[in-house]
Amino acid sequence: MSTFRAAAVQMRSGIDPAANLKSAEELIRRAAADGAAYVLTPEMTNILDRDRRRLLASVKAESEDGSLVRFRDLAAELGIHLHIGSMAIRLGESSVANRAFLIGPAGDILARYDKIHMYDVDLGNGESYRESRLYSPGAEAVTADLPWTRLGVTICYDVRFPMLYRALAKAGSSIIAIPAAFTQTTGEAHWHVLLRSRAIETGSYVIAAAQGGHHEDGRDTYGHSMIIDPWGRILAEAEQEPGIIAAEIDPALSAATRQRVPNLANERPFEAPPETSESETAARLDVA
Repeated sequence: MSTFRAAAVQMRSGIDPAANLKSAEELIRRAAADGAAYVLTPEMTNILDRDRRRLLASVKAESEDGSLVRFRDLAAELGIHLHIGSMAIRLGESSVANRAFLIGPAGDILARYDKIHMYDVDLGNGESYRESRLYSPGAEAVTADLPWTRLGVTICYDVRFPMLYRALAKAGSSIIAIPAAFTQTTGEAHWHVLLRSRAIETGSYVIAAAQGGHHEDGRDTYGHSMIIDPWGRILAEAEQEPGIIAAEIDPALSAATRQRVPNLANERPFEAPPETSESETAARLDVA
């Protein structure tokens, strides 16, 4: 396994797919010019819009999406592995996939991944998100082989479900991608610790390309794209403005880290206690 240079692209996607494509292409070209052989863009590279009607009017089916065609051509032109962290892809009249694409240096699509976990939450400060009202969740974890190592593919809210990352690592992934559009509120509280935790507990590199700043649809995202090594060390970090970060990746370090802390190999089966609902837990606390 040889080393290679990886880059994460940080964006501030708006509601116009054509404008987002232009911004993404400029940053991808910068990353390739900097020597990156693998380039990751953030979640919702092609559009970031909470307005359901407007989003549905803007997105296309995979076979009709001009941005995807351009990204495939760009990967071939630059000779890179281009990982579009995710795009909004129309599935039907009222359904959309939050779908990642790994594109090879010949312009072919090597892997697709539909985000499994939907972000349905009330943050308590007036912010509310209901991804499941529009997006259809995926049901399959995905890995893909790069020339240097195996890649595990995830998207944003997946980062809060550590068993997914453990499964990807046990399937041979030494790098895990986490493209995201984390809110400012949750990002400030949890972004760094979640990314470092996923790296440490799996002995994997984590490459996280993020959205950052104030967007046209009114949301604020945290930014702070990061590349983290298997020991949990931050190798590169952005702030909130659009741009790129890059680092050298050595897959052998993942193997060495897993030998040093063999928690994947040391896992043992156990019998879990019965699950308890939040209402049952609250009732017991009230009685106590």
